[in-house]
Amino acid sequence: MADALEQLYQQVILDHSRERHGAGALENYDGESFQVNPTCGDEARLWVRLDSSEDGTDLRIAGLGWEGHGCSISQASLSVMHDLVDGTQVSEAEELGETFRELMRGRGRPLADEERQERLEDASAFVGVAKYPARIKCALLGWMALHDALLQARVSRTPSTED
Repeated sequence: MADALEQLYQQVILDHSRERHGAGALENYDGESFQVNPTCGDEARLWVRLDSSEDGTDLRIAGLGWEGHGCSISQASLSVMHDLVDGTQVSEAEELGETFRELMRGRGRPLADEERQERLEDASAFVGVAKYPARIKCALLGWMALHDALLQARVSRTPSTED
């Protein structure tokens, strides 16, 4: 059964690396990040556009685009991440990012909290990647770009106090 699950996970990664969901530049963005994995040369550029609720309290990812070059793991991770976070509240996207980072620290073991594991949806397929330290950076590349772009987007949306 474990072999069948590993094959399924490998297929999910291959499918996402070929059918790159959300790939393409985004116009009118609030934050942008360019990340490079110095170990292997994988690259990811990510753009994010935020939208706020009517009362201005909740920020939502209203658009997410990316371009990347590299191995199937880095490209598939970007595609899966797009599917998970596009259209979600920023706080939820940040929680998903932390959950994914925790999965990558698990050395190939699923998360102890099954509910959190299930929230990762296709990103759970990367559990096996965590067995290979050199590949973890590939899987995290897009998530690091998202984190950075969200920080930039918040800064760009913060009204200036200088007059």
